[in-house]
Amino acid sequence: MFKRKNDVPTNAPVAVVPTERVTSVLGPGIQWQGSLQGTGGIRIEGSFEGALAIKGLVVVGQSGQVNTERLNANTVIVAGLVRGNINAERLEIRSTGKVWGDVKVVTFSTEDGAFLRGQVQMEEKMDLFPPDMVNTVPLNNNPVVETEDSSGE
Repeated sequence: MFKRKNDVPTNAPVAVVPTERVTSVLGPGIQWQGSLQGTGGIRIEGSFEGALAIKGLVVVGQSGQVNTERLNANTVIVAGLVRGNINAERLEIRSTGKVWGDVKVVTFSTEDGAFLRGQVQMEEKMDLFPPDMVNTVPLNNNPVVETEDSSGE
């Protein structure tokens, strides 16, 4: 009488949604100065100073400290300390997280105890990686040295 009718057969294919995951770790006790850009996910448990542009996930763990002018990533989760501006599609500040800087996001959430000192700007859509930004974040820390042509031209 009260049978449940299955609208979807049990052998129907299920859509697989890609999940963001950590593929690199900057461990506790590690200090890094420079720029990081790329695709994937990074977890920072040590100290990082410089520019971050990650097409993927950035997690600042409880022991992590980030000093940056600008952190661009699809998803940012802060459980440690971030000093600098954050541009992200999604930002989560956990109960132990502290952010000093302005944030520009599509979705934003905090847990009880989270700290943010700065302005929050909500957008419907964001272009996190415009073509001109790709050229402003170097791929490595090697300085570019320009030399004059020996002929004096």
